[in-house]
Amino acid sequence: MGLKDRVNGQHALPGQPDPHEGPPEGSPIAHFKRKLLEEVDLAEIVKLGPSQRRARLENVVAGLLSREGPVLTSQARNALIRQIVDESLGLGVLEPLLADESVTEIMVNGPNDVWVERNGRIRKVDAHFAGEAELLQTIDRIVSAVNRRVDESSPMVDARLPSGERVNVIIPPLSLGGASLTIRRFPRAFTFAQLVGMGTVDQPTADLLRAMVRSRLSVVVSGGTGSGKTTLLNALSGFIPVDERIVTIEDSAELQLQQPHVVGLEARPANVEGKGQVTIRDLVRNSLRMRPDRIVVGEVRGAETLDMLQAMNTGHDGSLTTVHANSAEDAITRLLTLASMSDVAVPFEALRDQINSAVDVIVQLERSADGARRIREVAGVASRRRDVFRLQTIMAFDQEPVGGDRVVRGQHVHFPLPETVLVRMQMAAEPVPSVFTPEQADAAAAPEREAE
Repeated sequence: MGLKDRVNGQHALPGQPDPHEGPPEGSPIAHFKRKLLEEVDLAEIVKLGPSQRRARLENVVAGLLSREGPVLTSQARNALIRQIVDESLGLGVLEPLLADESVTEIMVNGPNDVWVERNGRIRKVDAHFAGEAELLQTIDRIVSAVNRRVDESSPMVDARLPSGERVNVIIPPLSLGGASLTIRRFPRAFTFAQLVGMGTVDQPTADLLRAMVRSRLSVVVSGGTGSGKTTLLNALSGFIPVDERIVTIEDSAELQLQQPHVVGLEARPANVEGKGQVTIRDLVRNSLRMRPDRIVVGEVRGAETLDMLQAMNTGHDGSLTTVHANSAEDAITRLLTLASMSDVAVPFEALRDQINSAVDVIVQLERSADGARRIREVAGVASRRRDVFRLQTIMAFDQEPVGGDRVVRGQHVHFPLPETVLVRMQMAAEPVPSVFTPEQADAAAAPEREAE
């Protein structure tokens, strides 16, 4: 069945939207979209790459406008061509937002309620769908591209666009106000030099983190949603030597490691029959059979935490992961809670010992009131086995009171390294920045806190 048959009332092909839905039938976009579908051959179009396909459709639409289109300025004509092609091929009104590199998140709460995040701040934008039908059509186009479906029997879906963006969809009856769509942009890879320039971290701490990764200290990156955990994890992984074998494990693939020997694994949700699910825990267990030097887990959020801790304690030190927590102390407590969710009955004291011996450093991130993301604290695990959790601050961001301009300012305060961390780095012959040695640090001893 060709596109022309679909326009004439036939059923749409699987994974293709109905061309009668979307813009109002009387609009120029709807009119030329129908003409476009009559002009092109689907069998020819699907053989082309994404950029070639778009260029081909734009040429066809330009020809249609030349023959029967209204008289428009060059700018208006190009905008109309893009709109028609976006409706026919892309994601309609979302295409300009996806093309805007400053947009890190797109939140659609309904046909006329679209918000974006730029530079850590959320703002409503002047973009809207023609109606609920067009929004549902866009959602269907996204999920069908990854062989998923969304309907009343499966009203909640996580997916990923071919370009890497993470997508969450939830529709009625779970969403009371209509269909909701959230698109999180593929995190941009930053080097530590760029993070220093952005104020995320100061240079001495960046040098220290580099030495810690190269010393094979196990690092947990902690923070809230949108605080930049994946971005920092990606930057930290850049310090892993190129001659090591790295296995990355993620729920949705986002890491962009540059080393030559990287094996990327991605979890898989269950299919429409509820079968075929592969969890993060399954992948962590499998990775132990792949002879990794380092394991990098995008985020631990369940029973896989126990497997990750065991891996760190059995020859895979120097591994990296992230966890959702509001402070370094909360990160330790959350790791303990997540590890206890395993179906393996492990005594509380044994779990505590696992964390004490597996985790070396907690890096706490935050998103400030001005939208900036920065490292709030670096803390070393200073406790021993069969002891309470004790964290020793290595670096802390001392924030000043926020003024009328709402810009967060402050300074990075440095403390001596815990003895356990210092010895590990010295044994690896990694240099320790002088501000973290007892002779040069801002305080004779860093504050210690207990994490219950």
